[in-house]
Amino acid sequence: MPPVSTIIWVAVAIVAIGLYLSWTAGRLDRLHARIDAARAALDAQLLRRASVAQELATSGVFDPAASIVLYEAAHAARQSDAEQREVAESELSQALRAVFPAAEAVAEVREAPGGTAAIGELTQAVRRVPMARRFHNDAVRAARAVREHRVVRWFRLAGHAPFPLAFEMDDEPPLALTTDGGASAL
Repeated sequence: MPPVSTIIWVAVAIVAIGLYLSWTAGRLDRLHARIDAARAALDAQLLRRASVAQELATSGVFDPAASIVLYEAAHAARQSDAEQREVAESELSQALRAVFPAAEAVAEVREAPGGTAAIGELTQAVRRVPMARRFHNDAVRAARAVREHRVVRWFRLAGHAPFPLAFEMDDEPPLALTTDGGASAL
């Protein structure tokens, strides 16, 4: 029979390992909750951007071709399924850059009734999307780092949670909105 001190040390080691595994599983769970919250915030900002773009496209301040390009891109971004979302949002970013190539386009929209408010709202939306995407991708990166540890894989501490994926899209705002529109939108 092993000495009592050996049994105590084995029990302490098992408890310490159990506490570490429990702490790691809790940390991973909090990271997954953070990803879910960041994804919800990103979805809200993307929806807001698409809604404002769609509203601008139907306002009659653009020529028909620009209105159609912007409306179709915004509509596709709002209606896309999860697999096509990144592509649709990138196309909306490209459409916004095409519709607002220079500060003159922003000035024309501001001169229309309600244009100043619409440009202000669009400017805020296009600025918030990259921040929301960055927060989401940072949360994904942190969860991936924890999930790559051997202990997490060996003991299956992630459970059945899907492997987190970053949201990759072209989120560069039109330069005309960030330079001219930003100063008066805030």
